[in-house]
Amino acid sequence: MALPALRLVARTFAHAQKMMLTNLPVHAKAPAASAILGSSGLVDGYFSYPVGTRSPIKLLRLWWSIRRFRPDILIYLAKPRGEQAVLRDERFFRSCGVKTIVGLPLGDRAINLQYSSGLWESEAGRLARSIKDLGEIDLDAPESWDLGLSEAEERKASNVLSETEGRPLIACGPGTKMQAKDWGTENWCALMTVLSGKLDRHVLVLVGAKEDRDVSAKLAVAWGGMAVNLCGDLSPRETAAVLRRTELFLGPDSGPMHFAAGAGVPCVIAFAARTRPGIWFPQGNGHRVLYRQMDCAGCNLETCTEHERKCLTAISVEDMFHAAMEVLERRRSESGAACE
Repeated sequence: MALPALRLVARTFAHAQKMMLTNLPVHAKAPAASAILGSSGLVDGYFSYPVGTRSPIKLLRLWWSIRRFRPDILIYLAKPRGEQAVLRDERFFRSCGVKTIVGLPLGDRAINLQYSSGLWESEAGRLARSIKDLGEIDLDAPESWDLGLSEAEERKASNVLSETEGRPLIACGPGTKMQAKDWGTENWCALMTVLSGKLDRHVLVLVGAKEDRDVSAKLAVAWGGMAVNLCGDLSPRETAAVLRRTELFLGPDSGPMHFAAGAGVPCVIAFAARTRPGIWFPQGNGHRVLYRQMDCAGCNLETCTEHERKCLTAISVEDMFHAAMEVLERRRSESGAACE
């Protein structure tokens, strides 16, 4: 979601050396920023730190690394963590010798604005607004979401899909690192069964981390037709290259969802109501996000036991099936291509 902002920074400071300060991954399914940006050229290197560290030695090492780099300007693109935490960050960076800071999430820059439609400003939109002093960002422009995939990454995608022989592709990434976002293996299997009955020419492409491979294998069996299980076989950027070749993405709120949306692939998403609607929705038009407003919406829970994920259990297999078929039919009508 920070990609459009990073592209603006790269354009504005085209001849500067750009280093990204990023936390180390704290979950097996949460790739490092370097694995997502890869050889895009948006940054030249990384300073990393463990999430939530209070170790004086580690903080001193980080302070010295940044101070030795002697940055002229800091662009703040982290998610808001409360005013006191942001001000503490500011003091730390000032002590590192940074004189100019752009984008500190204070005041209305710390919140996602609500629209008259009832949706909320996307996180990408909030970031764009926070650094608008650097220039305007067109979130609807495809180039704002360009990952700058390499020839090798595109070639890898072509190779792993070579056996599909040009048949139309549907992608599914059922995995999520949060229990509160999990629509459930049984639901995904049932959806694959009914979809495959209507889409017998399509190949199902399953993507995700290696931890998702066993669940995805069950979806492949439920599909019945040709399926390619790529979970754990690809880097995040190679996964993005694969998703660019698909007609539709199915899944929960996840990284692969954002990869697909950024590539202009329509998404049908079983979206948990743990966050306000719109903030983390897939970017662009043509998506169907199934979001059920509940009295507990906006809970931000990572594990939901008290309400047993009722915002997700309220989304039926039939709901997802009809949404997927409507999106595919619209895509067929717009492109003029056959959709069996």
